[in-house]
Amino acid sequence: MTIWDFIAWAGLCLLGGYFPTRAAACFLSPAKGRVYRWAVHLVTGVALGMPTWVGDGNPLYYLPAFLAAFVAGYSGRFLARLVVGVIFYEWIMAWSMIVDTRAVLPGSADYWGAVAWKLAMWAGVWLLVRRVFRDKQPVVLSGRLWALLGVLALSPLLSELTFSLWNVRAYTPDGADGVLDAAFYTLLPFVFLSSLALLFAAMLLARHQTLEQEHQLADMRALYYQGLQREQEQVRRLRHDLRNHLTALSGLLEQGAYDRAEGYIRRLQAASGPSGAGRFTDNDTVNIVLSAKLRDMEDAGLTADLAVALPKELPFTDPDLCALFGNALDNAIEAARQAKNKRIQLRARAEKGMLMLRVVNAYAGAREKAPDGLFGTTKSDRRAHGFGLRGMQEIAARYGGVLQATAKDGVFELVACLPLSGG
Repeated sequence: MTIWDFIAWAGLCLLGGYFPTRAAACFLSPAKGRVYRWAVHLVTGVALGMPTWVGDGNPLYYLPAFLAAFVAGYSGRFLARLVVGVIFYEWIMAWSMIVDTRAVLPGSADYWGAVAWKLAMWAGVWLLVRRVFRDKQPVVLSGRLWALLGVLALSPLLSELTFSLWNVRAYTPDGADGVLDAAFYTLLPFVFLSSLALLFAAMLLARHQTLEQEHQLADMRALYYQGLQREQEQVRRLRHDLRNHLTALSGLLEQGAYDRAEGYIRRLQAASGPSGAGRFTDNDTVNIVLSAKLRDMEDAGLTADLAVALPKELPFTDPDLCALFGNALDNAIEAARQAKNKRIQLRARAEKGMLMLRVVNAYAGAREKAPDGLFGTTKSDRRAHGFGLRGMQEIAARYGGVLQATAKDGVFELVACLPLSGG
């Protein structure tokens, strides 16, 4: 091995991790800090330049370093990092064994031919993942689904490591290499394809989980809007009957039946429910939501600063409008309730072909973004909460709009822009 061969090998180790790290970014979010991000880049690059024969101990010894780099180089759920690391290890090592078993040490034509084959396959996997994976955010799965993928990944992993674990070449009788090679080249492609299938299974499970959450959010929006409608219908009915109630009260007072009049008033208070919807803007749906949330803010001791200018008709369904404004204010109320600054500011207007909504409120404690780019819930039961921002983002995307949330220096700001063309 000449000095130029060594330089070429070192260059492979430094640059060879490009395709695997780009493919892994579709499943995991890179960790903060360049050192951690380079860990995955280097460990996959070394895997490219490291000869990996069937029966050699390199794959077995390299597994802990490979998984440690994935755990340290990416952020998010620990189980997700571990499982993705195992799957990437499987397909990288399986393909390396396939092409390196007949190659020799660095510096030979066979070695560089094997490197070219590995680079071509790594590039092909990255292009395939990029073509199939169209979402901009990394895969987000529940802990149970990651555990299921991890269990499924054990079979190809153990099949692959068996060759290194038992050093099968050392116990092979003379003349039996052809039989072993036939077994190796039958099993290793299966391991390679199984690991790729697990990657695409993770994508499909993530999409299926997203669809389930969207259906759940749609049902929640419909129920929420129906509840507000029933509430306002009750208010309209009470207003209609108000004249009769006043006549009855007037008669009781004229008769001196003050106790009966007081009891009548109490029964009315118990049955009247909330007060009628205010007139914040020309849109009835937004009026209903703002009226309900204004009462919640008053009950929580918060100050509302509302300025809304919306037309009577908007190209959005009533449940979507209800969820957009309702979830924004629900999150603001929940955060401002525990903050020192008890003021919530909401601005909404329709102009220049866009519906623009901006909500600003204070919060206490720290806010960290989830892997999908949104801020997670601060409530203890994360499985039952945390759908508000995600639901708003889904509504904005469905109409061709955008939603952005920022949290800095104790101030949370939510901005949503939806085109009035309706998407």
